[in-house]
Amino acid sequence: MHAFANPTRFLNLARPLTFWFLVGGILLVLFGSAYGLLYAPEDRLMGDSVRILYIHVPTVWLAMGGWTAIAIASVMQIVWRHPLAAVAARAVAVPGALFTALGLITGSIWARPTWGTWWVWDGRVTSVLVLFFLYLAYIALANASGDKGGVSRVTAIFGIVGAINIPIINRSVVWWNSLHQPASITTSGSSIDSAFLWPLMVNVIGFSLLFGAIVLMRMRGILAEIKVEARLRRMAAE
Repeated sequence: MHAFANPTRFLNLARPLTFWFLVGGILLVLFGSAYGLLYAPEDRLMGDSVRILYIHVPTVWLAMGGWTAIAIASVMQIVWRHPLAAVAARAVAVPGALFTALGLITGSIWARPTWGTWWVWDGRVTSVLVLFFLYLAYIALANASGDKGGVSRVTAIFGIVGAINIPIINRSVVWWNSLHQPASITTSGSSIDSAFLWPLMVNVIGFSLLFGAIVLMRMRGILAEIKVEARLRRMAAE
C-alpha cells in the first residue's frame, strides 16, 4: 500500500479506475436491476416484494463494507501513518452513510407488505440504524477536525471502535429472535435459487463498483482541494 502513498502515483491510477468503475457499475446495475425487477420470477412466499432485495441487499452490504474500509484506513493512519489513509477514510464516510440510508429505506419498503409494518425494533434493523448514526458522528468529527485533507487521531480511533457494530449486524439474526430472515449466503453455500441469485450478485458487483468510483472521485477531490489550499498559502506568503 505504501507504493501508492505518493499522491501523484495514486492519481495516475485513480483517474482511469474511476471511469471504468463508474461505467462498469452503471451497466451492471442497470442490467441486474432490469432483469430482477422485470424478468425474475416472483418468490413463492414474498411475491413481487422480493424484487426490492436487488437494491436492499447490495446497499446494506456496502454500508457494512464502507465502515470496514474506514476501520482499516484508520488502523493504517494510526499504526503505519500512511499519508492517504485519512483521505480514504474521509472519502468513504459520506457514500457509506448514503448507502446505509438507502438500505434502511428499501428495508422499510420491503417490511411493509412482508411484516405488515414499516419499522420494527428488530436486532438487524436496529443495528443498521446505529451504523447510520455512527456514520453521521464520524462525518461530524471529521469536519470538526479542521484538517480537510484527512481526519484527526480521535476520529480515526472512533472509526476503529465503531467497527464493533459490524459483527453485531452480521450475527444479529443468530444471537436474537429476529423477524429478519437469516443469512441466505454463507461460506457453506447459498439457499437462494439461482433465478434470484445471479441477478442479485450482478447488482452487488455493480453497486460495489459504483461505490468504489464515488470514493475515488471524493479522494481526488480532497487531494485537489489540498493542492489548491497549499498553492494559495504559498501565494499569500510571497
